[in-house]
Amino acid sequence: MNLSSCLFKSVFLIPIFVGICAFDEFSSLYSLWVQYNHMLDSYPILTKSLTSLAGFTLGDYLAQKFLESSHDPYDYHRTLRMGSFGLLLHGPLGHCFYGLLDSKIPGTSLISVAAKVFVDQTIASPLFGIIFFGYLNFTAQKGWVAYVEKIKTDLKTSVLGSWSVWIPAHTINFAFVPPSQRLLYINLVQVAYNIFLSFLGNKVQGMENKQTADHIQKVALLKDGLEREVNS
Repeated sequence: MNLSSCLFKSVFLIPIFVGICAFDEFSSLYSLWVQYNHMLDSYPILTKSLTSLAGFTLGDYLAQKFLESSHDPYDYHRTLRMGSFGLLLHGPLGHCFYGLLDSKIPGTSLISVAAKVFVDQTIASPLFGIIFFGYLNFTAQKGWVAYVEKIKTDLKTSVLGSWSVWIPAHTINFAFVPPSQRLLYINLVQVAYNIFLSFLGNKVQGMENKQTADHIQKVALLKDGLEREVNS
């Protein structure tokens, strides 16, 4: 077989081979999509809870790996807290809230979509921040004073950040996404948003560590001063 014949066959065989591989990959993804939708129909709350678990876990992983200092060790407990929030609260509450919202404000007209976005961002978003910070505060075994301070410091930032992301995202959501797929769409967007949430929800830990270090340093200086007074 000469070189020109081999080249001629390769030109036709390689695209066919690539097409077969792509079709197999697409078939596998489509099969997963069908199974996911079947689970949504059979076990809606569990499926949405597991979806939120994956979204919050991935968001925190990306936040720790790429947004924060690479010198700090990876905090597995923090990822567990974020993931469990998605599993135990975000998934079930999201299922109930968006189901209620769709039943009370049906349709995809401009007025319906605007009303849903308004309710979501003026009522649900602040409540979400309060619950989110409360859950992280509780699971990190922090006290009430730390929780109140966290709300005062970061709730406004959380809500403003939510408006910048979720007003356009939910406009698409309520206008085009089927109700059963809402939480999946939200979690796909939320992976990126969770990076921000994870950083915001956990940044107080670094501040507290700095305050503790400053306090220890002040105590040490005071102790040295007292020792010098005694020795003199």
